[in-house]
Amino acid sequence: MDSPAIEARALTKIYRTYKKTPGFAGAIKDLFTRQYTETRAADSVTFTIAPGEIVGFLGPNGAGKTTTLKMLAGLLHPTSGTATVLGHIPWRRSNDFKRRFSLVMGQKNQLWWDLPAAESLELNRVIYGIPREQARRTISALADILGVSAKLSVMVRELSLGERMKFELIAALLHQPSVLLLDEPTIGLDVVSQRTVREFLHHYRRTHPVTILLTSHYMQDVRELCRRVIIIDGGRLRYDGSLQGIIDRFSSEKIIALTVPDDSARRAFLSAHPAAHCDGACIRLRVPRASAADLSRQFLQQLPLTDISIEDLPIEDAIRALFKENTT
Repeated sequence: MDSPAIEARALTKIYRTYKKTPGFAGAIKDLFTRQYTETRAADSVTFTIAPGEIVGFLGPNGAGKTTTLKMLAGLLHPTSGTATVLGHIPWRRSNDFKRRFSLVMGQKNQLWWDLPAAESLELNRVIYGIPREQARRTISALADILGVSAKLSVMVRELSLGERMKFELIAALLHQPSVLLLDEPTIGLDVVSQRTVREFLHHYRRTHPVTILLTSHYMQDVRELCRRVIIIDGGRLRYDGSLQGIIDRFSSEKIIALTVPDDSARRAFLSAHPAAHCDGACIRLRVPRASAADLSRQFLQQLPLTDISIEDLPIEDAIRALFKENTT
């Protein structure tokens, strides 16, 4: 059995913040006795990711996702616990480790704003000691797939947000890492650029043996790319499993979709079920999960339907239910 590409064991990061006492007397007191508050950004987070997996890493703002990624990248030392990435302890920052992973943060830039994109990539080539011809082939292939070949000579600061993110991905993949940590790679991008990034990641995984841990607030990214998700909230791991498993475990309702062409029958049904939503001939009604099959049979007998289906609630609703459960 292959060793995990990423393994976190009771990974914990606690930030201590100085608590200032108000007033002059309080300031004098603080010179001798300071009080601190503690924030557990990550609290005993434990998981393993196998080589070649792509896993969604989800949670609300402030849940501890970025802190965990920074520890896995070696940018932060944990307060306690440990982790290995490709067999390396990340915060030891060995050269072999640094050559085998990449971290892309959607809100941070690794490219030089006052240089053309090609020169920023050349700087990365030199840093990683990549042969010039190998780097040229890699950049050419990735830029072609991402549709930015014509932008290589453009100053980074003059690129659009979507173009910059595409070059960030090229820079991150130039040395062909075995682990790719992606923190909100599609944040702020338009829907076309989001889809381009998703399709690129699909293509890259088919042609390169890379393990990806992805955070995103866009569930479309997760639905299209990830079979497995890890969810943390308040620094603690809350769920580790499939997307469908979230719905099965945390969603108490289903949606019955009815197509009722007859106007009078549709009006009567809506009058009896004011919570239902109507769009043309289509009626959608949320019902308790356990009652969905029986209610569907009743509607089939009572209404002049041309179509009926039972659907799961959107994954976003199930995740909200998970967070709500953890706050009660």
